Amino acid sequence: MNKVILAAILALAGAAHAADDAKPSTLPLNQFGSVLGENLQWQAFPAFPPEARLAVVVGNPKEPAPYVVRVKLPAGVKLMPHTHPEDRIYTVMSGVFYIGIGTTFDPDKLQAYAPGSVLVLPKNTPHFHWARSGDYMTQVSGVGPLGIKYIREEDDPRNH
Repeated sequence: MNKVILAAILALAGAAHAADDAKPSTLPLNQFGSVLGENLQWQAFPAFPPEARLAVVVGNPKEPAPYVVRVKLPAGVKLMPHTHPEDRIYTVMSGVFYIGIGTTFDPDKLQAYAPGSVLVLPKNTPHFHWARSGDYMTQVSGVGPLGIKYIREEDDPRNH
């Protein structure tokens, strides 16, 4: 009898754990919640080079509401000069984040930011990124809809 009860408890615990694993990684804005980094759903983003990945953490960046996303770039990948229609706050999560301000990619204009750094990027500010010294991950907060417009159309991965 004790083995039956123990088996039932273990089965319920397993089902509860599976239900936790099935929770979506994106958090809604209208209720308390949390998401673990290992449960984020990383995916390609058409406006980024194919090696880059984006995960939506909070909200829906397509809507006119607050959002939080994370962006990972592997070593060597560049995001050519572009702008965003929304104000953004970047937090460097890991690696070194290199960003330069301007309409032309210029390695001499890059500034390096270590993990824990926070940057404010006003809307429509032309800028560029380079994973110059290795992989990096940033967390980006803003009020959507999220957008990106490359200075030169030929730099936009969506045009290839």
